[in-house]
Parts: sequence; C-alpha cells; structure tokens
Amino acid sequence: MQRNTGQVIGDCKKTMRKILITGAAGFIGFHLSRRLLESGDVVTGIDNLNSYYDVDLKKARLAILKEYKNFHFIRTDLANREDMEALFSKNSFETAVNLAAQAGVRYSLLNPHAYIDSNLVGFTNILEGCRKGRVKHLIFASSSSVYGANTQMPFSVHHNVDHPLSLYAATKKANELMAHAYAALYNIPCTGLRFFTVYGPWGRPDMAMFLFTKAILEGRPIDIYNYGKMKRDFTYIDDITEGVARTIDRIPQLDPLWSGDDPDPGSSFAPYKIYNIGNNNPVELLEFIGELEKCLGKKAKRNFLPMQPGDVTSTWADVDDLMKNVGFKPKTSLKEGIRKFVEWYKGYYYG
Repeated sequence: MQRNTGQVIGDCKKTMRKILITGAAGFIGFHLSRRLLESGDVVTGIDNLNSYYDVDLKKARLAILKEYKNFHFIRTDLANREDMEALFSKNSFETAVNLAAQAGVRYSLLNPHAYIDSNLVGFTNILEGCRKGRVKHLIFASSSSVYGANTQMPFSVHHNVDHPLSLYAATKKANELMAHAYAALYNIPCTGLRFFTVYGPWGRPDMAMFLFTKAILEGRPIDIYNYGKMKRDFTYIDDITEGVARTIDRIPQLDPLWSGDDPDPGSSFAPYKIYNIGNNNPVELLEFIGELEKCLGKKAKRNFLPMQPGDVTSTWADVDDLMKNVGFKPKTSLKEGIRKFVEWYKGYYYG
C-alpha cells in the first residue's frame, strides 16, 4: 500500500540559507552549487579532488564556483574524521547535501576499498556531523543501482531493494539504512535521492555520454554492452539539480500510518523519505546512440560486447512520490539534453 508521507513544509524560501554541499567539484555537486548560489544561498563546498577521473575538469568546475562571493571551498576527504568534526563544529549549516561518493559500478569491481572509505566511513562522518551540528535536514545521493536484481518496472521507492548487484549499489543501500537509523534515533530529517543515469554539460568522463562522444569524434569504436539490449532512464542534469533544490525545504515527516506488521519501504515512522529522480522514460541504448550520432553528424564504429558484471539491463523511475510531495517531474527530452551536452563538449575541448 502506498501512502502520501512526504509532507511539504512551506514553499521554497527566497531568504539566504547556509548549505553544505559535499562533492562540490563533482558533476552534480557543481551544478547544484551554482544553482543555489544563483539563488543567493551561502554554500560551503567540500571535495577531495581525487584522481578517479580528470582532476583538471574538477578544477575547472571549481573555478566557476569560486567566482561567487557566497561560495566557500574546503579541500578535504569525508573519511577524514578530524576534518569533518572541525567542519561541523565551526559552521552552522541549515542543510547538508551529501553528493560526495566513490562512483561507478565497474570500478567497484577493481577497487572495493575506495567505496568503503568514501561511501560508508565518509557517510558516517556526515551523519555524526549532522547530529552534533543540529542540521535541520540531510539530503543524500542514492542511486538507481540499489534496485539491483529487481525486474518489476517502473522502479518504485515502495519496492523492496535487498538484492544489489555491485558493491557500489550495496554501499548506496547501506547509506539509506544508515540515514534511516539516524532519523529514528536522533530525529534528524533525512531525504535520500535515487538518481537515474544523469548526463549533461560538465559530465563525468566515465559515463556513456562522455565516452561515446569522445570516441565518435576521435574515430574510435564505442563499446556497446549486452549487444545493445539495454534501456536507461536518462535524466538531464538541470532536472536533477532542480529536483534536489526543491527537496531542501520539503522536510520529511514521520508517517503515522506506517506499520511494522506490513512495512512500506517508501515511508517510515521516522522523519525519513526516499525519492526517485529520473526522466520516467526509458530509452533503448541504440536509440540513444542514434540521437548522439545525429547531433555529432558522424556515425559511430560499434563494438558489441556481452553484459558486464554488476550491470542491469534496464532502469525506469517511478516518480509519483516526487511529483506528489515535491511538485516536480523531470522533463528535458533526450534530444535536447544531448544537444546541450555536445555543444558544451565541443566548446570545452575544441573551442
């Protein structure tokens, strides 16, 4: 049974807010920081600028953010307990948005310890900081990867998600459980956001949009896994940041109808809520490649490969709760999103 549990607390504020964003030099963190800075909020951004992908790209994003007088940057690692304790003791944040994480499904097969350090140890430090710093609302990034072996479509926050297919997915599921525990124990309002295949300007170089564009322009073949029999709910970055921004003042409330006899994974007796943020429109991988070819004006050399460990064949977000409680649904078409990415890519690398 699905219930309306994400009560709205007021409308989006226009007053200046003090917001912490972890992973501020990352793809989503950069866009969200800029979105909030443009609204007049005071943003403290932290990032460790690790070398998982091109550090120069992260520094270029950061250079844009540093142009705002209400942006403050601290280079540190979430796993550094002393630094995190000092961060929260010296600042008074209304909201913390945790976007810092070791990302990537395939990389988790090669370097599992990086996921434990960042996604589990680091997230514990965030939770403790929010508890001791009396943060009013913690928003944290989860992932569509938590749906794992689920095959019922579209993926709903009211579905059980206990069968992850990668360590990355397992750490994101663990983040949801950890946040719920802190919401229940310490009454810290927590909102988890399951992102679905995010793409757009300033994107991550390890993602398909970036990899395919680079290879096609350079005349190299692109690797197409599961022989192209894949579907993804591609979600444009501006839709993601708008969804995150709108949840800031949508502080979750406990659900008085929640029952342990018939526990609904999508609600809780604690001030805790999970939302999907996806385009609600799965697209065939080959259709996606076709649109990219049209935009680039160049055909791809296709290298068809079998399914990769830890991957899933399809993703599709049920965003009913997001629409009902936050009043927002992603709407950018794939054609428009690809066009904007290609314009940025050519301007950044060839301009």
